[in-house]
Amino acid sequence: MQPLYDDMIPGITDRQAGYARRIADSLADIADCVVSDPVRGRADAEREMRAFENDDLDGVLVVMLTYGPSLRVTRVLSEARVPLCLANIQPDPVVTPEWDMADMTYNQGIHGAQDTANAMVRAGRAFDVITEEWPSDAFRERVGRWARAARAVTAWKRLKVGVFGYAMNGMGDARVDETAWMRKLGPEIEVIAPGALHRTMAELPSSAVDALMAEEDERFAVDERLSKEEREDHARMQLGIERLLVEHGCGAYSTHFDAIGEDGRFARLPMASASSLMAGGYGFAGEGDALAASIVYAGHQLAGDGHFTEMYAMDFPSDSILMSHMGEGNWKVARDDEPVRLIKRPLGIGGLDDPPTLLFRIQPGPATLASLVALGGERFRLVVAEGEVLDSQVLPALEMPYGQFRPSSGVRGCMDGWLRAGGTHHMVMNLGRTADDWKVFCDLAGIEFVQVS
Repeated sequence: MQPLYDDMIPGITDRQAGYARRIADSLADIADCVVSDPVRGRADAEREMRAFENDDLDGVLVVMLTYGPSLRVTRVLSEARVPLCLANIQPDPVVTPEWDMADMTYNQGIHGAQDTANAMVRAGRAFDVITEEWPSDAFRERVGRWARAARAVTAWKRLKVGVFGYAMNGMGDARVDETAWMRKLGPEIEVIAPGALHRTMAELPSSAVDALMAEEDERFAVDERLSKEEREDHARMQLGIERLLVEHGCGAYSTHFDAIGEDGRFARLPMASASSLMAGGYGFAGEGDALAASIVYAGHQLAGDGHFTEMYAMDFPSDSILMSHMGEGNWKVARDDEPVRLIKRPLGIGGLDDPPTLLFRIQPGPATLASLVALGGERFRLVVAEGEVLDSQVLPALEMPYGQFRPSSGVRGCMDGWLRAGGTHHMVMNLGRTADDWKVFCDLAGIEFVQVS
């Protein structure tokens, strides 16, 4: 409504534009902010939103510089392709007796926020809201949480998940209507033939294989029992998978042991490959589970270092759950007081030769589990549990990444809630308490959120 106020209070547009720039400056260590010119009507709003979207920004933080009638922005906000957050803030956090009509006008954003929020609710538009004193740490923390969620949601909408071969037969909680999933949330499944992996492995130069093995020698404690042939074959698989993911534009992937084993051209399963590709930022899940691979990728974007895992067994005396999988895990969540080991490890699953595997225990401390559930059609749910990874016992016979997770609500409460909510058996773990981050992610993406601890 700036044109009205320009006549009433000359210079108000420039003054409030400076306020917007100060907000952006205060967020410089939280997010990369691009500040538009003040929007003074519908045409301005549509022009600035087009610029934001054309620049591939992750989200738009809407700030009221004065009262803003919602019909000026109803159309552009309801059709926006990026996540939105309404910052219910004002320049001065305290009302004082010294305020005059100009001060009242500078600080009257709250009822414009109400008008705008009402329009977005009526349009069925998902958005976040932050009511805070804008110079505060609390404001920066909440904007940071929204910005991470916006980045994750925007990246998710563009995500392609490569599935090598096919998904595990009979595994129902990984099944999804691909078109509904893409229509509602954005991820796309890209099926990649195992033969393409075999050909790509053969084409790789020996220099690339040697370079990867040299990196592993520096980073991991390498089992002396591993032969040069075993390590070279593993390195070719990892490099071949990554090359194909780049060629297909995939940010996440899944392999199924039967699809690899039954092909007949591979000597072993790509276990260590999954661990290192996760550490490099790719989403991953086993058994052709594209849903779980996508949520591991989202975990990277939202909270950093997503770790693929599953609940293996309950340990009632410690009120914890043994977390592990067949041999894949993000070594960036490993304990910092123990080396990550690259081991020779026999594995009967798949009927192939021993797969080099990265073995580590998960870093003790706060952690969060998240599971993406397909409920049918365009309904999706995220089941989340917070807790802690225990500084628990060593399990000498367990030759795959592992740790014991104690849910905040205890094993009984967590598992009762997890099962009632339909939580899947594949999930992402992030270190730290990130349920609030996942809640904002779900709000922006249009996913039902269920926290069981």
